[in-house]
Amino acid sequence: MSLPEAFAQQAESCIALGSPFMGQLLKILSRHWPDHSALGRKFAAFDGDIGPAGHSLPLRIAGGLHALVLTRRAPGLAALYPPHESSDADLRDAVLEALDAHEAYLLDWTDSPPQTNEVRRSAVLIAGARAAAAHFDLPVHLSELGASGGLNLMWDHYALEIGGTRYGAPMPVISLTPDWSGPAPSTYVPTIAGRAGVDLNPLRVANGDDLLRLTAYLWPDQPERLAMTRAAASIMTAPIERGDAIDWLGGRLASAPQGCLHLVQHSVAWQYFPSPARAHGRALMEAAGQQATRDRPLAWLSMESDGDTSGARGAAVTLRMWPGDIRVALGRADFHGRWVKWQHEA
Repeated sequence: MSLPEAFAQQAESCIALGSPFMGQLLKILSRHWPDHSALGRKFAAFDGDIGPAGHSLPLRIAGGLHALVLTRRAPGLAALYPPHESSDADLRDAVLEALDAHEAYLLDWTDSPPQTNEVRRSAVLIAGARAAAAHFDLPVHLSELGASGGLNLMWDHYALEIGGTRYGAPMPVISLTPDWSGPAPSTYVPTIAGRAGVDLNPLRVANGDDLLRLTAYLWPDQPERLAMTRAAASIMTAPIERGDAIDWLGGRLASAPQGCLHLVQHSVAWQYFPSPARAHGRALMEAAGQQATRDRPLAWLSMESDGDTSGARGAAVTLRMWPGDIRVALGRADFHGRWVKWQHEA
């Protein structure tokens, strides 16, 4: 895939996910990317997949531009970003000026892949965790792979609201209101006994630079995502370790306490692990599952792509539980949590 093709493909994906501004911006970059600049040479040197399943170069530069806007480094660009509207010509000129004037900043910014922590995915984590916890009726020992800033480890502080019914915290820091179809979630209320996560590059949301990185990758014409992320960051207390997710998982499985359900969760993370790591992780979970007991059970809750790269069908939400190796297809959800098609009867 060429870089212009990657920009154009990402533009269509963003439009499909409700961001016409990102579609406009990325289409401009597909047509006017400065190939002969230092940024152009850097991007040309990347090998392999440069799209969203790989290096994700279009989102790297879009996030860097948004960071310039959020930090007021580029007031001319900010004047054309949402909530303002701009013509393609005006936005093109401002973007090209920012790429040139802030090239050193953007060269540094684009060293790292995008990191988001879409808290709206917690809608299915709340519902899925209730299904697992209701089955075993034990406190939850929670582990998250690819946790980023850890915001989705805090789902018991959020509320899921469906048809006037609230599931979750009585005084939630955020309320999630996806377009929900299908059966209602379980009314069982899990108790979190402990929680932790892992990420190759954990973001400490109490740190201003790290919070900027999370918020800059949110799309500028979706301010509700920005508000939710900042609200969730304000109560984030879970420890996030730096390391390889599967290596960490092995130790976490071995040390899971008696008298708790060990719930391992991940959302739109597993698909980015190398294939050998996924195979090893699956083997670790299955081996631990074979050793699970009613007093030390294990559950695996995942929200991941199952091959539909268009995003139109969203991600598959699945649950696997031991003892018994019980497999439950919970439903499907939009990658950004805008809609949920639930199929599990509580």
